[in-house]
This record gives sequence, C-alpha cells and structure tokens, in this order.
Amino acid sequence: MVLVLVGTQNNSFERLLNSVQECVNKKIINEKVVIQRGYTKFQSDTMDIAQFYGPSELSRLQDEANLIITHGGVGSIINSLLKGKKVIVVPRLKKYHEHVNDHQMQIAKKYETEGYVKCVYDISNLGDVIKSMKDFEPKKYV
Repeated sequence: MVLVLVGTQNNSFERLLNSVQECVNKKIINEKVVIQRGYTKFQSDTMDIAQFYGPSELSRLQDEANLIITHGGVGSIINSLLKGKKVIVVPRLKKYHEHVNDHQMQIAKKYETEGYVKCVYDISNLGDVIKSMKDFEPKKYV
C-alpha cells in the first residue's frame, strides 16, 4: 500500500494529489493508495481518501505502507522514518500558495542529503522517483 500525507496545513496541495492520481492512471503505482488529504479538495474513484486520520489509525496505516509519499512536514517525515519506511518527500511551495514560505524545501533537502529520503522538487518527476524507490535503501533514522 502507498500512503500519501499532505499534513494539516490549511492550504491546498492539489499539485501532489493530481500527480499521484496520474501515477495510478499510468500504472506506475499498482497497489492500493490511501490519502490523508487534509484541506485539499480532492476526489478519486481509484484511491481511498479521508480528510484526516486519528493518531492510532494514521500509525496503523504507516505500519502497513510499503511507501509513504509526504509533504515536507518534519512530523510526517520523522514518524515515517521511525517506522523504517521508504519515504518520498514533496515539499509544499510558496509559489503555488501551498505554504507561507519554502521552509519545507530546506527540510526536504536536509533529509535527502543525509540519505533518509528521496525528494521530488519538480512534480513531473514523481513517477520516476517512485520507480527508483525499489532500489533505494534509506539510512536508518535514529
């Protein structure tokens, strides 16, 4: 299962969810996709979507996931890494009105540089990064 987390930021993150849908449509993702969409207005006939999950349900979903695609929030990244998951980080960007500044870009680059995650800085590369994850061995997060 692929788990997609957009966080609890009150701005939309359609850019990510549309790209995930495209990866499902192109059969780049061939397993069940579960999305925590937050305040993003998004619907799909091919993915399971909830606005928010409670802490225990979110933890269970993270345990079950083979891959987690997340925004650049520190909590989402760390909680996924602590569970030993492969993580793709797609930072929210100010220029798309997804956040008030680009601090998620700085967070994403730091975790990627240290070998914990792979990042997507250009959303058109999401499919290629997903394909590369089967060979990616993340550094163990302590």
